[in-house]
Amino acid sequence: MLCLDLISADPAFNLATEEYLLRNSDEEYFILYIDSPSVIIGKHQAAHRETNTEFVTKNCIPVIRRISGGGTVYHDQGNLNFSFILNSTAGNQVNFRKYMLPVLEFLSSAGIEAEFEGKSDLRANGKKISGNAEHIFRERVLHHGTLLFNSDLEKLKAALRNDTSRYVTRAVASKPAPVMNIAELLTSSSGIHSFRALMLDFFLKKKGNIMSELKDEELDQIKIIAKNRYCSWEWNYAYGPEYSLENRLEVNGELLKLKLSVKDGLITDCQVKGSRGVLKAGKKLQGCRHMPEDVREVLRLEKLQIQEKEVFRFF
Repeated sequence: MLCLDLISADPAFNLATEEYLLRNSDEEYFILYIDSPSVIIGKHQAAHRETNTEFVTKNCIPVIRRISGGGTVYHDQGNLNFSFILNSTAGNQVNFRKYMLPVLEFLSSAGIEAEFEGKSDLRANGKKISGNAEHIFRERVLHHGTLLFNSDLEKLKAALRNDTSRYVTRAVASKPAPVMNIAELLTSSSGIHSFRALMLDFFLKKKGNIMSELKDEELDQIKIIAKNRYCSWEWNYAYGPEYSLENRLEVNGELLKLKLSVKDGLITDCQVKGSRGVLKAGKKLQGCRHMPEDVREVLRLEKLQIQEKEVFRFF
């Protein structure tokens, strides 16, 4: 197995690397990387339902859809990501425990007693430290996961939406769980980079595993995938399942009831009702992208006196 230690902190590039190697190589890989702050949603999720749109917008945190299913995770410089890309036999490809077992073995070697929890989590002291997901391409499997080492758990909590009750959709929902950092379980004060080096060394000691690097031509193709897919609104937002939501907002001093529907990332219907009737801005929003900047611009053109926080009532 080839071992890659990616130096990039760009979540779009790192996800593109996984996809490229899965689809364009016959080699097997073990990959480590650390992303800059980002929210990574599952393939079949509705982006705005899973994220605190106001928080991620104001903090310039990208929301990126991955090719694997499952729930939403928060990445930052305190989170270590690992990936296995392996050849497999059709009919026996989805096997979370098989791919999570060597990670458990590594954690045990580092003095961390963890265990399987549910289908795709690892827990220690009763709290989640790792979430995992898989994607099948022909006779190859991508299994990737997180290891919360010393992540900013306050920002993690703030970036993910806690109350999704106003959304109606058939999209896959995340399953929130109490989390903790691995660093809390260690007696030494080593940082995430030492922990990363320890994990890489653990896998390099396994028979047949060797270090590898991406070739220039591979890097060029990965950058194209990152730009065309993982940096695109069409993939990150429009790809998700259709949904509707209801909320209340204050416009020109009046409390209004909002109801909107979204398909392919575009607002297909929007009704804003109050004691003075229906606000015509609702019709103006139809056909617009369901994004804060688009909603804000329509409201501005309609000369509505609305506070910035009310814009996010549309999400």
